[in-house]
This record gives sequence, structure tokens and C-alpha cells, in this order.
Amino acid sequence: MADPKGFLTTGREVAKTRPVGERVKDWNEVYVPGSLLPIISKQAGRCMDCGIPFCHNGCPLGNLIPEWNDYAYREDWQAASERLHATNNFPEFTGRLCPAPCESACVLGINQPAVTIKNVEVSIIDKAWDTGDVRPQAPERLSGKTVAVIGSGPAGLAAAQQLTRAGHTVAVYERADRIGGLLRYGIPEFKMEKVHINRRIEQMRAEGTKFRTEVEIGRDIDAAKLRKRYDAVVIAAGATVSRDLPVPGRELNGIHFAMEYLPLSNKVQEGDFVTPPITAEGKHVVVIGGGDTGADCVGTAHRQGAASVTQLEIMPRPGDERNPGQPWPTFPMLYKVTSAHEEGGERVYSVSTTHFEGDEDGNVQSLHLAEVEFVDGKLTQKPGTERSIPAQLVTLAMGFTGTDQANGLVQQFGLELDERGNVARDADFATNVDGVFVAGDAGRGQSLIVWAIAEGRSAARGVDRYLTGASDLPAPIRPTDRALTV
Repeated sequence: MADPKGFLTTGREVAKTRPVGERVKDWNEVYVPGSLLPIISKQAGRCMDCGIPFCHNGCPLGNLIPEWNDYAYREDWQAASERLHATNNFPEFTGRLCPAPCESACVLGINQPAVTIKNVEVSIIDKAWDTGDVRPQAPERLSGKTVAVIGSGPAGLAAAQQLTRAGHTVAVYERADRIGGLLRYGIPEFKMEKVHINRRIEQMRAEGTKFRTEVEIGRDIDAAKLRKRYDAVVIAAGATVSRDLPVPGRELNGIHFAMEYLPLSNKVQEGDFVTPPITAEGKHVVVIGGGDTGADCVGTAHRQGAASVTQLEIMPRPGDERNPGQPWPTFPMLYKVTSAHEEGGERVYSVSTTHFEGDEDGNVQSLHLAEVEFVDGKLTQKPGTERSIPAQLVTLAMGFTGTDQANGLVQQFGLELDERGNVARDADFATNVDGVFVAGDAGRGQSLIVWAIAEGRSAARGVDRYLTGASDLPAPIRPTDRALTV
């Protein structure tokens, strides 16, 4: 145990954010650079090194949290990095983007603020990059087997890296023009600068992984032909079909899915555009959806100079503290104030959009909404609560409904789907097609980045065993595992 009295003598302290007036003028990460290292060792010392560390259960990767907390407390950064990488291929991604179910399951969190596990994690990996402790791990020998990975999000990259290190020759196919999937184009720069993706890609290239961009399996290459070309295939194409809002006026100009809007602002940062084709500048912006993607739209609109930003959520406002129906160590639904919400705008709960109105040119101008409430377990509109708000740009951030079937990938492979429209798989993450496996949201449905990485690692074990008859690769989860919730 690092500091036997740390949880008693040290209070929780998190990373400092830059002033709002400063950060909304750029696209850099919102945190003050270097603000964690002076405090993080003491924060790691708050870990109680529990006999049964429930943070392991909260994290699907099974991260060795008490161990690397201990090393971080002692400032043994090299050992901390080794323990961190033992279970997680990309801790710089999860340390920035994961909502930290590990912290919700922290034993200290029963009656005190939990350990800042996420901040400790990102401090360790950033220090490892700075000191050169993150190096390519090329395989000692090649197996002679080839694997195609479809999709370069966190699940695809994790599977590819594990299989490359096991000695297989791996090629990652990505339909976008750059590697990273939603990490690249769905996450704004102010949440994670893309340098973190770029250097991991270079590490993977040095290990032997090949990357093929602007190739969509199903359209550019027939899926059945791809299967014949490789000894195994991993489908990690994500759940990219956005949930729509079929109400009158949906066809008006200025109403876009979040994943139509967000990638364009990222492309500006990549140098593809001077100004994005879809911009919030000078407009009244309405974001429909109260989750993380909605918050990303809010922060992006602020930086583009929106006249106003309103975020709508159909569900009631969550509470500030756990309610009895969501006891420790489950992941609770709490009122969450992200960095984007700190920057301004209005959040409206328990409302539903009834229709949109536009001008004579077909451009959206207003959104009509009504309050809703639960009646006999169903959301019902409250009479007399209808009103309209100005809306010149509307982004739909209501989640995703499944993997893309329009490109022909599912049909060409002949894949079976489960009752939720996800690609069905067995205990080894194998589909009904011999040699074809599925990892990430394509098989699980919309989920978190930490689950995607865990899926990629677990599917890699299934592929390795299929190719060689046995595998020493870790499999942190089963396809049927679910988050610790109620």
C-alpha cells in the first residue's frame, strides 16, 4: 500500500482546466498542460489497495489499478507504465475519453470522493511518452498467417496490435481518409488532440501493422473476396448508423446528424478545410441528445462562434448524487457537467421535439418542443407545454442503432444478426462465417471506448486460437459480459 493514511489525509484533486474565455478561442485540450504531475503522486496515494479492488470489476479491461497507483505514488513511472500497458493498449485514449466506471466502483467512493484513477492513468502514459518508455514491440517471429481488420476505431486498433504482436501479418482497412475511426473524426480536438492517435499509429506501423485508408469493404472490395485473400477477418466497423428523428420538417436544410457535423470541424484541424462546410458561426444552435456526443456538439458550436446553444434531452435531469436504485459499485446516472457545458449554453430536460419550421428557402429556423413526463411507464407529452425556440443549426446526437448494412458488408459476408441488429458471435467472438470474427460496437452495440478496447483484445485471442490452435493472448471479457449497472 502506497500511503496507508492517504485516503484520510489527502482530498480529491483533479486536473485543472484552462479559463473558459481562453480555451473557446482554440481547439487545444481544455486542461492546463502539466497541471497533473505536481499533484498526481499524492492523488495515487489515496488508493487503499483494497483486498478486493472493485475498480477491476468496474473496468472491463481489468486494469491493475492498485498496482500502478502504487508505482505512481512512488514516482516509478517506468514500472507504472509497464503495469498500465499490461491490460490496455491505449491508456492515453481511455485516460482522456472514458467516463471512468472504475471510479464509480472505487471502494473509497462508498463514503468519500473516489480516487482520481483516470487522471493517474493519463499522467502515467503521458510521462511514458515523454521519457521514451513507449516503444514498438515487434514479434520475434512471424506465423505466416494473415488477418484483415475492418475498421480502425479502438476495437480494430486493439485487435490489430494484439495480433501483430502475436506474429500474424495484419492489415487494417479504414473507409475514411485517415486512421482512427470515431477517435479521429467523432472526438473533437479539445477532448483529445490527434497527436495521441498519430504516435500510436506510428508505433503500430513500426511493429508491422499495415494500414489501408479510403477502402470501404462492401463497396470498394467485395467482402467475400476479402475473406478469400486472408486467413481470418475481424469486423470492427462500429455501430455507425445514427438514430434519426422522423418529425415534420426533418428534411429542412441545417438539420444534421452529429457525425455529419463533428468530423468537418476535425477536418479543419487536419488542414483539409479553412472553414467547415457546416458551421455554427452566428447561428442559434440546438443539440438534440444529452449524452457525450451531444456535449461534443455543444463545445464545437461554442468554438465556432454560435449565437446561442441549447441542448435538449428527453429524459428527466439526473440527480447530483447516487439514488438508492443505483448503489455502489454500479455505474450511476448522475448530472454531469462536462467542459463543454462549463463554456455556456442552456440544457433543457424532459422535452421532446414535435416539429421544425423553416423559411421560404427551406432552411430550418425554429424547433417546436413540448414537455414530457412518465405516465404508466411511458413518456407522454404534457398538454399546454408546447413552445418554439430559434434553431438555425440542429444536430441530432441521439445515439446509434447498429452497424452499417447499406454498404453490403453484412450481406456479402452472409453474416447473421442478433435481435438488436448487431453482428452475432459465439464465445470466441466468431461469427457464423468461418474465419470471420467481430469486435466492438458492431457486435456489442453502442458502447464505451474501454469496452471497445476490451472487445478488440478478446477477439484477438479468438482469432489467434483459430489460426494456431492455441493462444496466450489475454481475453478480458466475454461477448455476453455487460457493464456493472442496474
